[in-house]
Amino acid sequence: MEMNTLTGIVLDTCIKIHTAIGPGCFERVYEEALYYELVKRNIFTERQVLMPISYETLFIEDAYRVALLVEKQLVVEIKSLERLAPVHFKQVMTYLRLLDLKNGLLINFGEEWIKEGFHRVFNNDGKETVSLSL
Repeated sequence: MEMNTLTGIVLDTCIKIHTAIGPGCFERVYEEALYYELVKRNIFTERQVLMPISYETLFIEDAYRVALLVEKQLVVEIKSLERLAPVHFKQVMTYLRLLDLKNGLLINFGEEWIKEGFHRVFNNDGKETVSLSL
């Protein structure tokens, strides 16, 4: 699926969820609702994707958890905060680098108006889709 189409579907779905639930719930609620809606639309979506990291001789199998990986090409990180911090953008960038992907979305459901909570994150060195099986 073309990236602009895919991100449009994700963002439209977030608007639907935010309209129904509103701000102030736990991130887990929004994640489950978004997963449910995307699967209902036959969009391949993985939840809580574990990602390893190695440091010298240490291998940490479950170092990171990506909230949603959509169509093996879009990382979606969900927050429910009053305001995002720079570290949240760095977190998405780290996921993109580790997965060698190009596109990510950071979505903050804590905003009163969800359109203010949409943020695209790009890794210009990444690929369009995940090349490894997770």
